[in-house]
Amino acid sequence: MLPSETTPSPAHSGLQLYSYFRSSAAYRVRIALALKGLSYETIPIHLLKDGGQQNASHYRSINPQGLVPALQTAEGGPVLAQSLAILEYLDETYPEPALLPADAMGRARVRAIAQMVACDIHPLNNLRVLRYLVRDLGLSHEQKDAWYAHWIALGLQAVEDTLARSSDTGRFCHGDTPGLADCCLVPQYANAQRAGCPTQPYPTIERIVSNCQALPAFVQAAPQNQPDAD
Repeated sequence: MLPSETTPSPAHSGLQLYSYFRSSAAYRVRIALALKGLSYETIPIHLLKDGGQQNASHYRSINPQGLVPALQTAEGGPVLAQSLAILEYLDETYPEPALLPADAMGRARVRAIAQMVACDIHPLNNLRVLRYLVRDLGLSHEQKDAWYAHWIALGLQAVEDTLARSSDTGRFCHGDTPGLADCCLVPQYANAQRAGCPTQPYPTIERIVSNCQALPAFVQAAPQNQPDAD
Protein backbone atom coordinates (compact mmCIF):
# COMPACT_ATOMS: atom_id res chain seq x y z
CA MET A 1 0.00 0.00 0.00
CA LEU A 2 1.33 3.46 -0.88
CA PRO A 3 1.83 5.89 2.00
CA SER A 4 -0.63 8.20 0.22
CA GLU A 5 -3.36 5.59 0.51
CA THR A 6 -3.79 6.27 4.20
CA THR A 7 -4.80 9.55 5.76
CA PRO A 8 -2.23 10.78 8.31
CA SER A 9 -3.41 11.81 11.75
CA PRO A 10 -4.31 15.49 11.40
CA ALA A 11 -1.62 17.91 12.53
CA HIS A 12 -2.84 20.90 14.54
CA SER A 13 -1.99 23.55 11.99
CA GLY A 14 -4.10 26.49 13.14
CA LEU A 15 -5.17 27.03 9.54
CA GLN A 16 -8.54 28.46 8.52
CA LEU A 17 -9.92 27.85 5.04
CA TYR A 18 -12.55 30.14 3.56
CA SER A 19 -14.34 27.69 1.32
CA TYR A 20 -17.48 26.85 -0.63
CA PHE A 21 -18.21 23.16 -0.92
CA ARG A 22 -18.79 23.27 -4.70
CA SER A 23 -15.88 25.56 -5.53
CA SER A 24 -13.35 23.57 -7.52
CA ALA A 25 -10.58 25.97 -6.49
CA ALA A 26 -11.36 25.41 -2.80
CA TYR A 27 -11.66 21.69 -3.50
CA ARG A 28 -8.03 21.69 -4.75
CA VAL A 29 -6.83 23.15 -1.48
CA ARG A 30 -8.93 20.76 0.61
CA ILE A 31 -7.33 17.82 -1.20
CA ALA A 32 -3.84 19.15 -0.52
CA LEU A 33 -4.61 19.75 3.16
CA ALA A 34 -5.98 16.21 3.47
CA LEU A 35 -3.02 14.65 1.65
CA LYS A 36 -0.70 16.39 4.09
CA GLY A 37 -2.79 15.42 7.09
CA LEU A 38 -3.35 19.02 8.17
CA SER A 39 -6.35 19.94 10.27
CA TYR A 40 -8.08 23.23 9.56
CA GLU A 41 -11.22 25.15 10.36
CA THR A 42 -13.67 25.59 7.49
CA ILE A 43 -15.23 29.04 7.25
CA PRO A 44 -18.06 28.71 4.72
CA ILE A 45 -18.54 31.43 2.12
CA HIS A 46 -21.70 30.58 0.22
CA LEU A 47 -21.42 31.86 -3.33
CA LEU A 48 -25.19 31.91 -3.92
CA LYS A 49 -26.85 32.85 -0.62
CA ASP A 50 -27.39 36.47 0.44
CA GLY A 51 -26.51 37.70 -3.02
CA GLY A 52 -23.21 35.86 -2.77
CA GLN A 53 -21.46 36.01 0.59
CA GLN A 54 -18.17 36.54 -1.23
CA ASN A 55 -19.40 40.05 -2.06
CA ALA A 56 -19.87 41.09 1.57
CA SER A 57 -17.59 43.89 2.73
CA HIS A 58 -16.24 41.71 5.55
CA TYR A 59 -15.05 39.04 3.15
CA ARG A 60 -13.73 41.62 0.67
CA SER A 61 -11.56 42.93 3.49
CA ILE A 62 -10.10 39.41 3.74
CA ASN A 63 -9.82 38.69 0.01
CA PRO A 64 -10.22 41.77 -2.21
CA GLN A 65 -11.02 39.57 -5.22
CA GLY A 66 -14.09 38.21 -3.50
CA LEU A 67 -13.21 34.66 -4.51
CA VAL A 68 -12.66 31.41 -2.67
CA PRO A 69 -10.52 29.90 -1.41
CA ALA A 70 -8.60 32.06 0.98
CA LEU A 71 -6.32 30.52 3.59
CA GLN A 72 -5.69 32.13 6.94
CA THR A 73 -2.21 30.96 7.81
CA ALA A 74 -1.31 29.73 11.25
CA GLU A 75 -0.85 31.95 14.27
CA GLY A 76 -2.88 34.77 12.75
CA GLY A 77 -0.45 35.23 9.87
CA PRO A 78 -1.25 36.64 6.43
CA VAL A 79 -4.25 35.48 4.42
CA LEU A 80 -3.33 33.79 1.15
CA ALA A 81 -5.49 33.77 -1.98
CA GLN A 82 -5.35 31.92 -5.32
CA SER A 83 -5.45 28.14 -5.05
CA LEU A 84 -2.20 27.39 -6.91
CA ALA A 85 -0.29 29.83 -4.74
CA ILE A 86 -1.84 28.23 -1.65
CA LEU A 87 -0.90 24.74 -2.85
CA GLU A 88 2.72 25.74 -3.35
CA TYR A 89 2.78 27.50 0.03
CA LEU A 90 1.51 24.33 1.70
CA ASP A 91 4.12 22.26 -0.11
CA GLU A 92 6.94 24.55 0.98
CA THR A 93 5.70 24.92 4.56
CA TYR A 94 4.61 21.31 5.13
CA PRO A 95 6.89 19.42 2.72
CA GLU A 96 5.77 15.86 3.42
CA PRO A 97 4.22 14.28 1.48
CA ALA A 98 5.39 16.41 -1.43
CA LEU A 99 2.94 17.68 -4.03
CA LEU A 100 5.73 18.40 -6.53
CA PRO A 101 8.46 16.07 -7.83
CA ALA A 102 12.06 16.48 -6.72
CA ASP A 103 13.41 17.18 -10.21
CA ALA A 104 13.02 20.46 -12.10
CA MET A 105 11.62 18.83 -15.25
CA GLY A 106 9.05 16.90 -13.25
CA ARG A 107 7.98 20.01 -11.37
CA ALA A 108 7.56 21.89 -14.65
CA ARG A 109 5.43 19.07 -16.09
CA VAL A 110 3.18 18.89 -13.02
CA ARG A 111 2.76 22.66 -12.91
CA ALA A 112 1.88 22.69 -16.61
CA ILE A 113 -0.87 20.09 -16.17
CA ALA A 114 -2.21 21.93 -13.12
CA GLN A 115 -2.26 25.21 -15.03
CA MET A 116 -4.04 23.62 -17.99
CA VAL A 117 -6.92 23.10 -15.58
CA ALA A 118 -6.62 26.09 -13.27
CA CYS A 119 -5.70 28.72 -15.86
CA ASP A 120 -7.26 27.51 -19.13
CA ILE A 121 -10.40 25.50 -18.29
CA HIS A 122 -11.67 26.71 -14.95
CA PRO A 123 -11.67 30.50 -15.48
CA LEU A 124 -13.92 30.21 -18.52
CA ASN A 125 -16.47 28.20 -16.56
CA ASN A 126 -16.32 30.07 -13.27
CA LEU A 127 -19.61 31.10 -11.66
CA ARG A 128 -19.06 34.81 -12.22
CA VAL A 129 -18.29 34.23 -15.93
CA LEU A 130 -21.40 32.09 -16.43
CA ARG A 131 -23.51 34.70 -14.66
CA TYR A 132 -22.11 37.44 -16.89
CA LEU A 133 -22.98 35.46 -20.01
CA VAL A 134 -26.63 35.22 -18.93
CA ARG A 135 -27.25 38.42 -16.97
CA ASP A 136 -25.15 40.90 -18.94
CA LEU A 137 -24.77 39.45 -22.42
CA GLY A 138 -28.25 37.96 -22.54
CA LEU A 139 -27.32 34.42 -23.49
CA SER A 140 -29.93 31.76 -22.89
CA HIS A 141 -29.27 29.01 -20.40
CA GLU A 142 -28.88 26.64 -23.36
CA GLN A 143 -26.23 28.89 -24.88
CA LYS A 144 -24.49 29.19 -21.51
CA ASP A 145 -24.44 25.40 -21.17
CA ALA A 146 -23.02 25.08 -24.69
CA TRP A 147 -20.25 27.52 -23.74
CA TYR A 148 -19.47 25.45 -20.66
CA ALA A 149 -19.40 22.17 -22.58
CA HIS A 150 -17.21 23.61 -25.36
CA TRP A 151 -14.42 24.74 -23.06
CA ILE A 152 -14.62 21.58 -20.94
CA ALA A 153 -14.23 19.38 -24.03
CA LEU A 154 -11.40 21.46 -25.49
CA GLY A 155 -9.53 21.61 -22.19
CA LEU A 156 -9.97 18.02 -21.04
CA GLN A 157 -8.99 16.68 -24.44
CA ALA A 158 -5.70 18.58 -24.19
CA VAL A 159 -5.12 17.20 -20.69
CA GLU A 160 -6.02 13.69 -21.85
CA ASP A 161 -3.55 13.86 -24.74
CA THR A 162 -0.82 15.24 -22.50
CA LEU A 163 -1.28 12.44 -19.97
CA ALA A 164 -1.80 9.61 -22.45
CA ARG A 165 1.32 10.39 -24.48
CA SER A 166 3.77 10.63 -21.60
CA SER A 167 5.67 7.82 -19.92
CA ASP A 168 5.75 10.01 -16.80
CA THR A 169 2.05 9.36 -16.27
CA GLY A 170 1.49 6.55 -13.80
CA ARG A 171 -1.35 5.71 -11.46
CA PHE A 172 -1.68 9.46 -11.09
CA CYS A 173 -0.86 12.47 -13.25
CA HIS A 174 2.85 12.12 -12.52
CA GLY A 175 4.09 8.75 -11.37
CA ASP A 176 2.43 6.68 -8.70
CA THR A 177 1.90 9.32 -6.02
CA PRO A 178 -0.86 11.95 -6.11
CA GLY A 179 0.33 15.52 -6.32
CA LEU A 180 -0.46 19.06 -7.34
CA ALA A 181 -1.80 18.15 -10.80
CA ASP A 182 -4.21 15.60 -9.32
CA CYS A 183 -5.41 18.22 -6.82
CA CYS A 184 -6.52 20.29 -9.83
CA LEU A 185 -7.75 17.54 -12.14
CA VAL A 186 -10.19 15.80 -9.79
CA PRO A 187 -12.29 18.90 -9.00
CA GLN A 188 -12.47 19.84 -12.68
CA TYR A 189 -13.60 16.33 -13.57
CA ALA A 190 -16.25 16.51 -10.84
CA ASN A 191 -17.50 19.81 -12.26
CA ALA A 192 -17.72 18.31 -15.74
CA GLN A 193 -19.74 15.38 -14.43
CA ARG A 194 -22.07 17.67 -12.45
CA ALA A 195 -22.71 19.68 -15.61
CA GLY A 196 -23.52 16.53 -17.58
CA CYS A 197 -20.47 16.76 -19.85
CA PRO A 198 -19.32 13.42 -21.33
CA THR A 199 -16.15 12.04 -19.75
CA GLN A 200 -15.85 8.79 -21.71
CA PRO A 201 -13.59 10.42 -24.34
CA TYR A 202 -10.92 10.81 -21.66
CA PRO A 203 -9.97 7.28 -20.50
CA THR A 204 -6.63 8.28 -18.99
CA ILE A 205 -8.27 11.02 -16.97
CA GLU A 206 -11.04 8.65 -15.88
CA ARG A 207 -8.47 6.09 -14.72
CA ILE A 208 -6.45 8.65 -12.76
CA VAL A 209 -9.55 10.18 -11.17
CA SER A 210 -10.74 6.71 -10.16
CA ASN A 211 -7.38 6.03 -8.48
CA CYS A 212 -7.58 9.36 -6.68
CA GLN A 213 -11.14 8.85 -5.50
CA ALA A 214 -10.12 5.57 -3.87
CA LEU A 215 -7.83 7.47 -1.47
CA PRO A 216 -9.17 8.72 1.89
CA ALA A 217 -7.76 12.21 1.38
CA PHE A 218 -9.80 12.73 -1.79
CA VAL A 219 -12.92 11.33 -0.14
CA GLN A 220 -12.45 13.66 2.82
CA ALA A 221 -12.10 16.67 0.51
CA ALA A 222 -15.10 15.86 -1.72
CA PRO A 223 -17.89 18.46 -1.91
CA GLN A 224 -20.58 16.21 -0.43
CA ASN A 225 -18.43 15.65 2.68
CA GLN A 226 -18.01 19.32 3.58
CA PRO A 227 -19.72 20.91 6.59
CA ASP A 228 -21.42 23.50 4.36
CA ALA A 229 -22.75 21.00 1.80
CA ASP A 230 -26.44 21.59 1.08
